[in-house]
Amino acid sequence: MTAGIKANLDGSAAVQVGGTDVITLTSGGAATFVVSPTTVQAGTVSAPSITTAGDTNTGIFFPAADTIAFAEGGTEALRINSSAQIEFAAGSASTPSVTFTGDTNTGIYSPGADRIGFTEGGTQVGEFDASGNFLFNSGYGSVATAFGCRAWAAFTPSTGTVLASGNMTSVARNSAGNYTATFTNAMPDANYAMALGIANDSAGNSRNYYGVTSKTASAYRFSVNAAGVAFDPPNMSVVIFR
Repeated sequence: MTAGIKANLDGSAAVQVGGTDVITLTSGGAATFVVSPTTVQAGTVSAPSITTAGDTNTGIFFPAADTIAFAEGGTEALRINSSAQIEFAAGSASTPSVTFTGDTNTGIYSPGADRIGFTEGGTQVGEFDASGNFLFNSGYGSVATAFGCRAWAAFTPSTGTVLASGNMTSVARNSAGNYTATFTNAMPDANYAMALGIANDSAGNSRNYYGVTSKTASAYRFSVNAAGVAFDPPNMSVVIFR
């Protein structure tokens, strides 16, 4: 089998193997690979197989079967794995791995295994931790766990009519001053906290008290009285935190 270079009248040239062009070279210096596939060595992160003159530790290499990786300055910056997933470097709060043009200290990074962090201006402002909890910095001064309202309702006590709600199927009136709030989706357990907003009694007195009658993961029963007398306030609200 013979190999060589063929010069053309138009100033271009071709690299030939066995009389067949495998690479064409234009007069401007551009090279076109005629045959397929074009095979290169796997390369490494410090010496990628596809690179550029003067910056030979930046480019593309192939660390494993069915895997493509990109190196910058001898460090892996991005990978497409054998499951077609894009893998980013973990990044940091000051240099997040997913960011935006003109604002490169704001974006998403990974503070550790099974964690997703959010940063603004180089400072962590939020995170989903390894247990799936959401942490955020909203006036705390640092990132802390956010304890969300799991259920709430505004209702008319005398009729048990729910005016607006979230994760609350109903608020039933059992008797004067006695109600059962039923959750649409049950709590993890009965160790939740409940708070009530109670309007004044009909005389305008604010001597309103409430007590727990029963408490389960699926419902909360409570009572309200004024000066020891059970009564239905004009309106109420209930919120559940867990």
